[in-house]
Amino acid sequence: MKPATAHPTFSASYAQAREKFLQAAASAGLQVESKPHPLPGRDGEQLAMDVARDGPPDAANLLVLSSACHGVEGYCGSGVQVAALADAEWREHARAHGVAVLYLHALNPYGFSHIRRTTHENVDLNRNFHDFSKPLPANDAYRELHPLLLPAQWPPSDDNTAAIDAYLAARGEAAYQAAVTGGQHEFPEGLFYGGSGPTWSNKAIREVLRAHGRRAARISWIDLHTGLGPAGLGERIYSGKNDAVSVARARKWWDGGGKTPVTSMFDGSSSAAVLTGLMGWCIYEECPQAQYTGIAMEYGTVPVLDTMQALRAEHWLNVHPEAPAEQARQIKQGLMDAFYVDTDAWRAQILAQARESMFQAVNGLAEG
Repeated sequence: MKPATAHPTFSASYAQAREKFLQAAASAGLQVESKPHPLPGRDGEQLAMDVARDGPPDAANLLVLSSACHGVEGYCGSGVQVAALADAEWREHARAHGVAVLYLHALNPYGFSHIRRTTHENVDLNRNFHDFSKPLPANDAYRELHPLLLPAQWPPSDDNTAAIDAYLAARGEAAYQAAVTGGQHEFPEGLFYGGSGPTWSNKAIREVLRAHGRRAARISWIDLHTGLGPAGLGERIYSGKNDAVSVARARKWWDGGGKTPVTSMFDGSSSAAVLTGLMGWCIYEECPQAQYTGIAMEYGTVPVLDTMQALRAEHWLNVHPEAPAEQARQIKQGLMDAFYVDTDAWRAQILAQARESMFQAVNGLAEG
């Protein structure tokens, strides 16, 4: 791995990101609750989901700002959180409007540290929120593709590449993306695996929401993501149930008079396909008293087929830990490059758009 460019808020490793977050919370005078992860990090460091609340415990309005649902995407999201904690104007705006802000740093600390998108269970956390006592959704299209997605060798053979290209030619990029990313529960070693039960992160998130969200009348959640869309563009993707009133409220809060539109998987306007087991939906279960309005803030990096190829490579590496060290290094670097653009221009875009979305959320919560 090449070292990331030094930056005051963004970090080159999970350990550095956690240190910056803890220092920023302390400087802001906030207590941090840490939920230790059972496994060590890439460099042997302690992993944890860290929680800081800025505002009274009985606030009627609560904004949740979270990072690293998909581990490697935390390199972006953590930087946003560290910057927010040091932003006096932002903190005063939330306070003046009666909004408490709950920072959830590193929802998936294992993936963050080990440069994986998945949890230590190889689960896509944002496909893991199901009632596992009921039948899980089937993904027949993924089943068809699975043998091609994880070939016996990497780089893939010419035959494998030709088969993937033929699928794309026959059905199109959107169908390929939907098949692969929608979520599946049949192949534990595969891509976008939703799991067979709640992950460690799933349980920890629910505990935090119960502790901090059950006294709130209104909850908003901005979950920070990367990997889809034009480089540097922050797409506001509606994150809630398919309810016309909730969608309309999200669009009223975040569309900026049409400058920053809110997209949705339900009407086909988002860069994301139709997904199952989404994390944000657990709000309805853990905080049933609250009116919920949420978005995923999705920052573009590289073309989606490049992202998919990087994910295929990293999943192949997870199945083949015997791979040569240099090949493993290149694959991990490829994944990092697919989810974090190491330039000052990209980071500036991320910070500006995140800050805008946070102010919009506070204004929306305050208006009720």
